[in-house]
Amino acid sequence: MKKLIILSVLLIQSTSLIFSQSILDDSEQKYKIIGDFLTESNETIKDCKLGFRTFGTVNSDSSNIILYCTWFGGNSEAIGRLIRKYQFIDTTRYFIIAVDALGNGVSSSPSNYPAKFPEITIKDMINAQYTFLKNHFNLKKVFAIIGGSMGSMQALQWSVTYPDFAKKIIAYVPSPKLSSYDMLWINTQIKLIETLRKNKSSEREIKTLSDMMTALYSRTSDYIAENIKPEKFDEYLNSFNKEPDKIFTIDNYLSQIKAILKFDISKDFEGDLNKAANQIRSKLFMIISKRDMMVNPTYSYQLADMTGCRTLILDNNCGHLAVTCEIDKVRKSIDDFLKD
Repeated sequence: MKKLIILSVLLIQSTSLIFSQSILDDSEQKYKIIGDFLTESNETIKDCKLGFRTFGTVNSDSSNIILYCTWFGGNSEAIGRLIRKYQFIDTTRYFIIAVDALGNGVSSSPSNYPAKFPEITIKDMINAQYTFLKNHFNLKKVFAIIGGSMGSMQALQWSVTYPDFAKKIIAYVPSPKLSSYDMLWINTQIKLIETLRKNKSSEREIKTLSDMMTALYSRTSDYIAENIKPEKFDEYLNSFNKEPDKIFTIDNYLSQIKAILKFDISKDFEGDLNKAANQIRSKLFMIISKRDMMVNPTYSYQLADMTGCRTLILDNNCGHLAVTCEIDKVRKSIDDFLKD
């Protein structure tokens, strides 16, 4: 056992990465303080903390590292479940660093911050990740960055803010900017929560109504009609009545959803998506749900045309959750892209 530990340490040192033996332990929740972090709103997150987990083993030349960005409300633990349940990324081949996004309740968030938490953006999330990867892991580049939904927004922001950091980018159920439809449903959610709070509704009541609203957008009407039988509807309705999430609280929900509302990779390119597309130097793969009712695919199609990137169009009735309905196809497509 001692020989194995010594061998691991020698391997890590030879790759010039600042890995400790504990960091290589699969899926254990870890934290790193990256220091005082200045946000785009020119506010400071004091002693900014990022949570992370790792899966797999780094190879001898550090060429197999993948950054996995969390989705809205998601965390690195959920990414671990996805990897284990579906073998979504091959951990015998790749070393995955799953980083908890700001605002998710694990990393610095309204729920665990001692003062008023600053407004954040998707760019803030990836800037914090960049600082973390550069200073903690001594990384100047990674093999790939992957993310779904809000995670895909982070991945696409990476592609234009740090265009040489990743060889490959995988964005599933993505968008490079919000459509007016996206803005409508997000503002509806925010208004709903703020109105309920103003009228002294409980956190449980707020979560119930918010989750019901989300259910309307996350799947298509056909999916709900086919999978929720009328005689089972009361049971389905009761499933929304649950205790508030202790990690992804309502305040954290608002923090991340407001970050999404401001998202646009063309913001630093005079609002010109084509100029932003020209900045992308990573090989890009976008997995788009044709019937996505939560993240409208209009701008994803445009970005695909502008970049000539690889795409996989999922045409099922699962809406924003289309990937899980065709998980085998998606997993193989991702694996092929990573190996190509």
